[in-house]
Amino acid sequence: MRILSTALAAVSLMALAAPADAQKITKPAPILTTPEARDVWTHARPEIARVTHVSLDLTADFAAQTMRGTATLDVLAAKGAKEVVLDIDDLPMSITAVTDERGRKLPFAIGKRDAEIGSALTVQLNGAKRITIAYASGAGASAMQWLAPALTAGKKKPYLFSQGQPINNRSWIPTQDSPGIRQTWDAKITVPADLVAVMSGERLDGAKGVPAANGMRSFRFRMDKPVPPYLIALAVGDLAFKATGPRSGVWAEPGQLDAAAHEVGDVEKMIDAAQALYGPYRWGRYDMLVLPPSFPFGGMENPTLTFLTPTIITGDRSNTDVVAHELAHSWSGNLVTNATWSDNWLNEGFTTYFENRIMEAVYGAERAAMYADLDWDGLVKDIEEAGGEAAPTTRLHGDPGATAGQLDYFKGSTFLRTIERAVGRPAFDAYLRSYFDRHAFQPQTSAGFLADIRKNLIKGDKALEAKLQLDRWTYQPGLPENAVHVTSATLTQVDAQLAAVKAGGPVSAVKPQGWATQQWLRFLNGLPRQQTPARLKELDETLGLSASSNAYVRSAWAELAIANRYDPALPSIRAFVTSVGRGLLIRPVYEGLAKQGDWGKPIAKRFFEEARAGYHPVTAAQVAKIVGAGS
Repeated sequence: MRILSTALAAVSLMALAAPADAQKITKPAPILTTPEARDVWTHARPEIARVTHVSLDLTADFAAQTMRGTATLDVLAAKGAKEVVLDIDDLPMSITAVTDERGRKLPFAIGKRDAEIGSALTVQLNGAKRITIAYASGAGASAMQWLAPALTAGKKKPYLFSQGQPINNRSWIPTQDSPGIRQTWDAKITVPADLVAVMSGERLDGAKGVPAANGMRSFRFRMDKPVPPYLIALAVGDLAFKATGPRSGVWAEPGQLDAAAHEVGDVEKMIDAAQALYGPYRWGRYDMLVLPPSFPFGGMENPTLTFLTPTIITGDRSNTDVVAHELAHSWSGNLVTNATWSDNWLNEGFTTYFENRIMEAVYGAERAAMYADLDWDGLVKDIEEAGGEAAPTTRLHGDPGATAGQLDYFKGSTFLRTIERAVGRPAFDAYLRSYFDRHAFQPQTSAGFLADIRKNLIKGDKALEAKLQLDRWTYQPGLPENAVHVTSATLTQVDAQLAAVKAGGPVSAVKPQGWATQQWLRFLNGLPRQQTPARLKELDETLGLSASSNAYVRSAWAELAIANRYDPALPSIRAFVTSVGRGLLIRPVYEGLAKQGDWGKPIAKRFFEEARAGYHPVTAAQVAKIVGAGS
């Protein structure tokens, strides 16, 4: 628990006013006292009383779609503090009692629900240092997706998984749900005996768990390093495990296991490359879980157990950048965490840059250049769709959740790549390694990062300061003129074939054999949005777009077909959106349909109503908003 003491020194995450009868727990950490460190997405007041450890004892009830049991919280309170304020989503959550360490009932109150951040659960401490909350989540918990057997790969057993980021874990764990309030945790999870539970922590009972009463069995886990609460993750299903190396392995449904293990087979090389760049991997094992198609993201960096979408399984390892990305989060995001969601670029921008360095180390400079070049395309597109260079949503630091598209990823990584080019790779690598060491297991802000890089890398060099334009990159919209654009020779070759097609040449002249996902995307996204039905038919039949097994290709093809109201593609589009739940791939499809007015919007609504049951609640809510469907 030595690391925990470091995190406790940062209890004054937010510069909020304390009541007169309560003093601060400790002197605020300098980088966390700025207004930027105030998290507007939590009700918690950690400068008065903060959660340091969460202990869960929960049973998964698949029939009722609820997690039921207790959460015991260790609370560190300032002298004179009378209460602790927690985050919950009070629509699905039912709280029956709150008690102290001696079993005495403690008064509590649930505040009015805010549509964005849920409710405050305020518990009167009466001197307690540990409180136990008896509760049940509900079927509407935004973090949880309960899948019927038909929505799994095996089609025989139900499945449950959670997705906590950014603030969804408050729907099944009553705690202080802010990325800057790091907590250790342990859990006992009881599930039907024919299912397996996995979590983002050390397994204590092996793969089979321990038999429990009434046809159930229990699994215990622990995380002895303080993590942001969004990283507490759970999955339950018909799961099997296969090792991919001495430190790593993959969990999946039995029918997917071999393909999944093959796809992520380079993970040990990635771990070695990451450690050589930025220091030791500090989380023990690095296992992965391939989820059902409804998982809403490409991956989720849950410590010790990355969650992965099955859409990366294409047989050619061309999408292993997703694995590299989630592994990189073990340093940027999990080890050093954005204190608030206004600074998500500290999480995703750093990680996208680090991911690219891992890919270069494992697969070579040209493959890394291909990913970086395609990211540049995404950055330009995001800025254009946001409204141009002056659009406020093109800032890195801004309102939480308001950044345009994937700008946190693309602009953030381009910022770091620009610094690298200016100071030289050896100097920047040395700086980043020391940065992760200095701030390990602590929250960070944009202001804190800028202060750190000025102190430890720029060191008063006025010419370098002016060259880097740090404040403009961080706080101003648009793309500074010093941005570094890495170009790919591989994608340049694709561009030549694309140019020939754009000039009217036959599609049959395109030679896509052996193309990786990134080459397909460069070609398809580079085609003019206006096409004749004959040309679309030629593209589809020649390149096999509607029948592609690559989800990225299907998504890009759907966007092009929809832009031209190409009815023959609709059966393929319907099959795609009803079988894939990854938001990155299906949101553009629904957005394209919605923009097509009287033709597209009814189609979007019809497809969504058919697909909705198979989407994670987060994705379902996003798509409902796009198509104008009721929640």
